[in-house]
Order: sequence, then structure tokens, then C-alpha cells
Amino acid sequence: MLYSSTNLNINLNETKSPVNMTKKIFIALIIIGVAFGFGLSNLKSAQANSLVALEDLEAGDLVRGETFPAVYYYGVDGFRYVFPNDKTYFTWYDNFDDVRWISDEDLTKVQIGGNVTYRPGLRMVKINSDPKTYAVDMDGELRHVTSETVATDLYGSEWNTMIDDVPDSFFGNYFYGDPINAAGDYDKEQVMNDSPDINTDKGLVEPEEVSIYDGDYAPSAITIDAGSNVRFTNIGTDNHTVTADDLTWGSGTMAPEVSYIKKFEDAGNYYYFDSYHPDMTGVIIVE
Repeated sequence: MLYSSTNLNINLNETKSPVNMTKKIFIALIIIGVAFGFGLSNLKSAQANSLVALEDLEAGDLVRGETFPAVYYYGVDGFRYVFPNDKTYFTWYDNFDDVRWISDEDLTKVQIGGNVTYRPGLRMVKINSDPKTYAVDMDGELRHVTSETVATDLYGSEWNTMIDDVPDSFFGNYFYGDPINAAGDYDKEQVMNDSPDINTDKGLVEPEEVSIYDGDYAPSAITIDAGSNVRFTNIGTDNHTVTADDLTWGSGTMAPEVSYIKKFEDAGNYYYFDSYHPDMTGVIIVE
């Protein structure tokens, strides 16, 4: 069994390869951001003077607001995803050159969908409360590396320099998969190729669309697969809501041009209404 915190990983910090100076500079700019995110120090930037409109964001963009430095990933599903720390970020990106700035007001309109996990195949992880070392598979699946031999076969003789500690508070973003008992159980190059970006890694897809008019929802009934998202957008001139009949979920007040995204995990019929205009009703049929 591989225990990276025991004699197999003594003086790990001393054995790690030096980080190149460019990355050191970037890491020096990292601070913990809001919403369990992280961000760059709030330095003046030319990008801050050329804000991108919310409607001009594209799936896969990196985005931040004006005031707080946290950086997010804008998913194809319409949610923004938090980078828990700098180490997670640098498994996906080399720098911050492509971060796009939007207004604080627009940023609040994009719901948070969750946290980004490590890019599969690149590095291994562990936490303080669990001495085992794990390889990362797609969507944050953890695969226990069961021996030093397997670790060497996968990551080379300096495998112990390829381990990052993930804070216990972020380990809930991951889930456990099958252990890796032999190198053939895990193809790290393949899992990296299978996850070229965060959209692919998390299996994100575009949401189904429902428009909210001042008189009805359109369409008022749609059928989706379990695990899919629906985006409700108020294109009318009045305030509206999307409120479950049983009051278990809802959008709250939606001003004109505001959107609300809901993921429907389980099969069933989900009826909803507009609390401002109770005669407006709809249903999401989840199969």
C-alpha cells in the first residue's frame, strides 16, 4: 500500500524539482479569493478598463469581476466554476493571460456550479487525514495508487515529487473510484487527452432554454434527461419567478434579462409557477 506521508515521502518539499521563475512570480500573486476561490492580487490592469459584456462571454472563458480577484471558469452549462487554489489552476493553465474581466454586477448573475478539480493524469494528490496517494481520473475521480512500484511505473522514479496536498475542505469535490493495482489499470496520458478542458472533464453540456414572457413560459413543458440543466431567462419587462409547486426550489425574483439555471438530477415531473403571476405555470419532465 502506498503511503506518501511515511518513509516513501520523507522530506518531500526538499525533493521537489525547482519551480521555474515565471511560475513563481504567478504563484506569488495568488491569494485566497471569495467563494472558496482564489485570485490574483487586485492590481491595476488594462483588462479592467475594457470589461466584457456578459452576453459576449464564451464557454471555456476564464473570468473575474472588478472588485474581487477570484478567477472562475465559465462552463458551457452556464455556471461558473471556482478554482479552489493555485495548484488546481496550474494543472489546467500556465498563466493568467486569458482571464476576461466583467462587471461585478454581471458576475453575480452567473451562478456558481461547483469547484474545479485537478486535471486528470498530471499529478497525484493526498490529504492530511488520509495517508493514501491518489491518481486523478475524469471529473475528480480518485484512484488509489496501491504501491511504490505502480507509482514508479506511472510517474517515474521521482514519483514522490508529483504529489500535491489537497486541503481537507476541498476533498469533498472528489469521489473515490477503483484502486490502481498495476500500471495497466490507469493510462495517465490517455486520461489527460480525454480531458483537454474543464467542460470535457466535468461532462458539462449546454442547458435547455425556457424563456419567460410577461404572460407565459415558452415552452411551458419540456422533456430532458436526468442530470440536465434548464436555463430560465426573463425576457419580459416585469419581474418574474420560477417557483416549484412544493416550494422546494425556486429562482427568487428575476428582474428583466436575469437568468436562473436549475439542474434536475432525478426522474420525475417538476411543476412550477410564477409567484408574481400565479396563472403562469410550467413543467419539466425528467426521464
